[in-house]
Amino acid sequence: MTQAADLTERDEAAGRTVALSGNLSLAHLGDLPQRLTALGDGVKIVDLAGVDHLDTIGAWVIHRFSQERGATITGASPDAVRLLEVVSRNDMPTEDHPPTLPPVLRILDQIGLAVRLTFTTMIGLIGFLGATVLTIGHLIRHPRRMRLTAVVQRFEVVGITALGIIGLMSFLIGIVIAQQGSVQLRQFGMEVLTVNLVGRLTFRELGVLMTAIMVAGRSGSAFAAQIGTMVLNEEVDAMRTIGVQPMDALVMPRIIAAVVMMPLLGFYSSIVAVIGGGFLCAVSLDIPPVTFVQRLREVVPITDLYVGLVKAPVFGLIIAIAGCFQGLQVRGNAEEVGLRTTAAVVQAIFLVIVIDAFFAVFFTWIGWN
Repeated sequence: MTQAADLTERDEAAGRTVALSGNLSLAHLGDLPQRLTALGDGVKIVDLAGVDHLDTIGAWVIHRFSQERGATITGASPDAVRLLEVVSRNDMPTEDHPPTLPPVLRILDQIGLAVRLTFTTMIGLIGFLGATVLTIGHLIRHPRRMRLTAVVQRFEVVGITALGIIGLMSFLIGIVIAQQGSVQLRQFGMEVLTVNLVGRLTFRELGVLMTAIMVAGRSGSAFAAQIGTMVLNEEVDAMRTIGVQPMDALVMPRIIAAVVMMPLLGFYSSIVAVIGGGFLCAVSLDIPPVTFVQRLREVVPITDLYVGLVKAPVFGLIIAIAGCFQGLQVRGNAEEVGLRTTAAVVQAIFLVIVIDAFFAVFFTWIGWN
C-alpha cells in the first residue's frame, strides 16, 4: 500500500532538518504543503531519503519550500534530482510585459523587418531559380530522368481543369471592357473604336495578365500547399534518403507544366475575352459579328499576339518557382503551410505585375507598340 506524504523534524549538527517520506505525488500530498508553510524559519536541510515517489507537483512544492527557507535538499534519488532541476529551470522569473517601443520606433522596426524579409526572400528565389536552371541542364543531358507521367498530370491540373474558370473570367472581362469603353467613347461619337480597345487590350495585356493571376491563385497555391504538406510529413526527406531528388520529382514537373500551359491558356483567355467583347458590341452597339471580326483584323497588329505569347511562359515560370520555393520552406506545423501558401500567391502576383511593367517598357522601346 502506498504511504501518504509525511514529514518529521529533527535537529542535527548541520542544522534543523525536515525529513519527508512517503508518496509525494498530487494524489497523496494531502495537507503536506500547508504543514510545510506552517514551519518556522531556521530549516537548513530538506531530507528526501524516505520519499518513495515524486511527481512534478511534489517537486515544485519541495523546490519552492527550499527556495523560501534557503534550505539544502539532500538524499534525493537520481530521478528526483533530474525532476527538481527541471522544475528549478522553469521557475525562473520572467517579465510580465516586454518593454514597448515608442510609436515612431515601432513603425521603423516593422519597416526594417519587412525590408529584411523582402531581401531574404528575393535572395532565396534567385537561388532557387539558379537551382532550377541547373536541374534543367541536368535533365537535358539525361532525358531519361524526366518524369513524363508527372508532367502530363500537371498539364491536366494546371491547364485542362482551369479552362472553365479562366473562360468564364475572360468572357466577363471582355464584356466589361467593351461596356465601359463604349460608354466613354459614346461621348465623342466613336463607339466603333470599342473594337480597337477590346482587341488590343486583351491580346496585348489583360488576356495573359489575368490568366497569370488566376493561375497564381489556383495552381501556385496548390504547388505550395502540396509540397509544404510533403515536407511537413517528412516525405521529402524520405525521397532524399532513397536517392530521389525533390527538384527532379516535385519541382520540375510543375515548372514545365506552368511554362508550357501558360501561353496556351493566355491565348485561350484572349480569344474568349474578344468573344465577350464582340457579344456586347453586337447586343449594345449593333455591330454585327462579321463587322467586328473584320475591324479586329484591321486594327490589331500581329505583334500584339506575339507580346502576349512572349510574356506568358515567363509568367508561368515565376508562378511555379514562387509556389515550389515557398512549399519547400515549410517548417514546424500545419499553420506554416497556410502562411507559405499565402506568401506564394502574393509573391507570384506581385512579381508578375512587376515583370509585366518591364515588358511594357521593353516592347515600347523595340517598337512593338
